[in-house]
Amino acid sequence: MTASVRISKPAKTAMQSGRANTARWLLEFAPAEAQQADPLMGWAGSHDTNRQLKLWFDTKEEAVAYAVRKGLDYKLEEPQERVVRPKSYADNFSFKRVS
Repeated sequence: MTASVRISKPAKTAMQSGRANTARWLLEFAPAEAQQADPLMGWAGSHDTNRQLKLWFDTKEEAVAYAVRKGLDYKLEEPQERVVRPKSYADNFSFKRVS
């Protein structure tokens, strides 16, 4: 059974104003087994250590080549392009503004 991975380009988080960590491609392993609650402490855990592994690549082609070289089933998620709408403070007071 081969492991399955997801290759994506992460979007910026809502907690930051910049676009840090959005230029590189991320390869993440899919969970192989469900997490189980520890009977003593109640913490969630599993024996799947690949879940903790995140590999970063500069290009999409490098990430795909790594998955092919290691024999991994990969799912490629293309990023959505960011739409920038130019805004001006003066637009708040425009007569054409619909309120």
